Amino acid sequence: MIADLQCVVLDCPDPGQLAEFYRSLLGGAVDQHDRRWALDEDWATLHSPSGLVLAFQRAADYRPPQWPDPARPQQFHLDFGVPDLDRAHEQVLALGATVLDAGSDGRGWRIYADLAGHPFCLVRH
Repeated sequence: MIADLQCVVLDCPDPGQLAEFYRSLLGGAVDQHDRRWALDEDWATLHSPSGLVLAFQRAADYRPPQWPDPARPQQFHLDFGVPDLDRAHEQVLALGATVLDAGSDGRGWRIYADLAGHPFCLVRH
C-alpha cells in the first residue's frame, strides 16, 4: 500500500453551502478542526459519522456536469445507501437536490444532482 484515502474533494461555486447540503444528507460536522486542512471561504469540509471526509473547494468559473451529456461528463459520482428509497427521495429534494433519473423502471437506485450539479445516487440497501 502506498497511501490512504484522506478525503474526496468536490469543486463547486459555494463550499459552505455544499458542505451543509451533505451534512443534512449524511450527518456529521462541517468545518471540524483538522490539522490536515486550513479552512477559509474557498474550502470547507464535512467529517461524516462513518469517518468519510468530504471537502469542498471553490472553483472559479465552475461549470457543473451535465449528466448524461458526454461533452460535460459527470467525472465521478457518489452512491449513498438508504433503507427507504421513497423517503430518502423526498428528503434530498427538500434539501434542494434535483432529480436526474427517477428510476421509474423499478430498479433499486435513483440519480440526483447536488446543489452544485454533481451527480449522486440513492441506492436501496
